[in-house]
This record gives sequence, structure tokens and C-alpha cells, in this order.
Amino acid sequence: MAAASATAAPARLPRHIAVIMDGNGRWAERRRRPRAVGHRAGARAVNVCIDFCLERGVEALTLFAFSSENWGRPEEEVGALMKLFLNALEREVDELHRRGVRVRFIGERERFGETIRKQMDAAEARTAGNARLHLTVAASYGGRWDIARAARALAEDVAAGRLAPEAIDEAALGARVCLADLPPPDLFIRTGGEMRISNFLLWQMAYTELWFTDLLWPELDAATLQRALDDYAGRERRFGLTGAQIAAPKSETAE
Repeated sequence: MAAASATAAPARLPRHIAVIMDGNGRWAERRRRPRAVGHRAGARAVNVCIDFCLERGVEALTLFAFSSENWGRPEEEVGALMKLFLNALEREVDELHRRGVRVRFIGERERFGETIRKQMDAAEARTAGNARLHLTVAASYGGRWDIARAARALAEDVAAGRLAPEAIDEAALGARVCLADLPPPDLFIRTGGEMRISNFLLWQMAYTELWFTDLLWPELDAATLQRALDDYAGRERRFGLTGAQIAAPKSETAE
């Protein structure tokens, strides 16, 4: 794999990767095992993804662990997920801290039990000074919730006289959504064969390159992640401009 890692030129390495970890339940069902077994297997794939980003020098990794809509799943499965989540927090944070990973969580944290909330707070506090990799876990998160929350914050500022309505623009709203202090995701990866973004980082992924694979999340390996990076490296990111404009020297495009 060492040779394969060189295929994506450093200049084309994504700074920020966002991932929907899909397929845990189907992985377990195909083996006639409880869905909770698939979620445990998926936790191992998380470590594969973190290791990969650390080795390649990716700055930020955002994982969609639990959506706002996932609360509607069977109570037994939600309970198993919460237990797995808590165990992972207890088990992994010290090692992540040792490796220079900053951990934080985005989403409706108040919907979790007190024990999990305290563990989230402790993980964030312990790793707050790290900068080798910014690992964000989206838990009880929804993109529409994120945008509505940002809009509400702007409305409160207007009502309090701190902000004029005409001052509200994309930059003002963008400063209030989650992950405003990080570069927007360059590359989005979804496993499991579904080809949609499922209410994940709707504002932040306006120009993100999308990459899908049929591979189920517990089957994830470094080779699959490298294929995603190789594909990303070959794409032309235009951000609304033409290919000719992107290729032209900056002095020409500024004229």
C-alpha cells in the first residue's frame, strides 16, 4: 500500500473528507446475525478510516454516525448503538489524544442521555489542543437542523439589535453552521451502495466531490479509500467557473 499512497499527488489531496458509514445492518443480515453485530464491525472500520487519514495527512475527517432520523429505528437497535457509542468513547479517546487527533461532536446533543453527554464533553476537552487530524462525529445530526439552527441564531441577533437584516448573507449564515472553522469537505464518501447525501452537511457540501461505493461499511479497507482519493485527484474542481478559467494563470483571470 505504500506505493499506492503516492498515486494521489499531494497538491490534490483533500483537506477534509466527509463520510456516511452505511451498510452495517445489511452486513450483519447477510451473515444472519443481529444488526448490532454489524455496528460493532463498523466501529473497526472507523479506525481504518482514521488511520488512513493520519497516514495521508488529511486535515479533517467528519463521520456521520447517527442522524436525527435514526432515533426512529427499533428501540433495541438504538439502545445497542448508544452502548457502542459510549464504549467507543471510553476506549478510544486516550489513543486518539496520543496520536494528536482532536475529537468533537455536532448535532442535537441534548437528545442523548446524561452519561453519553458527559463523555462527549470529556473527549472534546481532553483533545481540544490537538491539530494533527480534526475528527468530527455527527451524532443526532441533520443538515436541515443545522441550517435552521444557524438561521435562528441570526434571527436572535436581529431581534436583539446586534445585526441589521441587510447584513445577512451567505457568509453570515455560513459562519453559524457547524464546522464553520474548518475548510468545507473536499470529498464525500458513502459506502453501502446508496447514492444520496441523506441530509448530511447540506450547507457545507455545496461544492464537495461525491464518491460512492457498493462496499458495506464493515468491509472498508485502505485500498478502497485510496481508490476514492485517486478518483478525486483526477477530477477538475471548477466551483462554477469554466475549465479554461481554472487552467488560466491567476493574472489572466483577475483581469
